[in-house]
Amino acid sequence: MAGVAGKRVVITGATNGIGRAAAEALAAKGAELAIVARDERKAKATAEQLGGADVLLADLSSQSSIRRLAADVLERYSRIDALVNNAGAMFGSRNVTEDGIEQTWALNHLAPFLLTNLLLERLKQSAPARIVTTSSDAHRGTRIPFDDLGAERGYTSRGFRRYGETKLANILFTRELARRLDGTGVTANCFHPGLVATGFNRNNGLLMNVAMTFAKPFSRNAEKGAETLVWLVDSPDVADDSGGYFADCHPAKPSSAALDDDAARRLWEVSEQQTRERAAA
Repeated sequence: MAGVAGKRVVITGATNGIGRAAAEALAAKGAELAIVARDERKAKATAEQLGGADVLLADLSSQSSIRRLAADVLERYSRIDALVNNAGAMFGSRNVTEDGIEQTWALNHLAPFLLTNLLLERLKQSAPARIVTTSSDAHRGTRIPFDDLGAERGYTSRGFRRYGETKLANILFTRELARRLDGTGVTANCFHPGLVATGFNRNNGLLMNVAMTFAKPFSRNAEKGAETLVWLVDSPDVADDSGGYFADCHPAKPSSAALDDDAARRLWEVSEQQTRERAAA
């Protein structure tokens, strides 16, 4: 990819925060955007403000909805030059999706895993192409709880930790994906946007709202948080980089747990089971 001008970019979570800022920056660079959102009203308003981006509707915590989304994308677009897995959230209480999956895990990890795999052949056909996933330094100090993937033990006391586990999963997914894509012309990278002052984590009650308000003076704005995302999608400097973790438009070293390739392979296998079983149900 020699820049995103005229390229088809599919991005999730583009109606708020860094996703919205990234969409604006990519549109300004001439990308042909397709934004994925759950709220049709917000999506259409965002698309209009972006100058006519395509709107794709999906609930990314639902595997059946993700499969319909992927089918829609494949029907509409003969090329996908970049896929940006940006949608994510943190939940203060444990919830279970219609698929029987804990909600944070379903949205933050299984959604990008499933969507990427459903679109992977089209991305390969469109090579050179790029896959970018939003992770976070919140992954530090966590490990993948293979013995408790449903977060059934002590969720109330580990809500933020659970979020960190999913962000670790994003990095391990990216590493294993890059290994599997070697030689295809499709790259996969992830990044840390920094502490960003957006609507993130304001859905978890008064205490979290207060905490995010106090953190705001120390936070960067959404445009700054989106810079690395846009750079990973657009810059020729990372055309040959794959499997990396980045921050502030530079390679960054993740935790030792995020460099565990055995865990990455195991996570891939478990994720295949969690998504395949739902497809067969």
